[in-house]
Amino acid sequence: MELLMASAIGVLTAGGMYLVLRLRSFPVILGVSLLSYAVNLFLFSSGRLVVNMPPILTDDATGYTDPLPQALVLTAIVISFGMSAVVVMLALGAYLSSRTDEIDMDDPDPVPEAEPGAIE
Repeated sequence: MELLMASAIGVLTAGGMYLVLRLRSFPVILGVSLLSYAVNLFLFSSGRLVVNMPPILTDDATGYTDPLPQALVLTAIVISFGMSAVVVMLALGAYLSSRTDEIDMDDPDPVPEAEPGAIE
């Protein structure tokens, strides 16, 4: 079970990093979402991966599952959904205003080079 979770976290992290490094805005948003899913799985797996155990210790239970990582992941899912909606709306607004979703890394107003021998 731990190997499966570690592999899933690794694949989500690798895919998220690949998409974050793209030069378009929507793949970057998907990459950030994949990274947040990887963090959620990591938080969830930090509470010991056990099967068929109650989240609260009772008198007849032999063990329990830590409920704190489950609560943290639930909160993180809600927050990441809200932030993803805000970022998608910002990216959509930028796309509608410029008709492209490319991230321009060039200087939009470069300083012209002086000609050789010219006096500045």
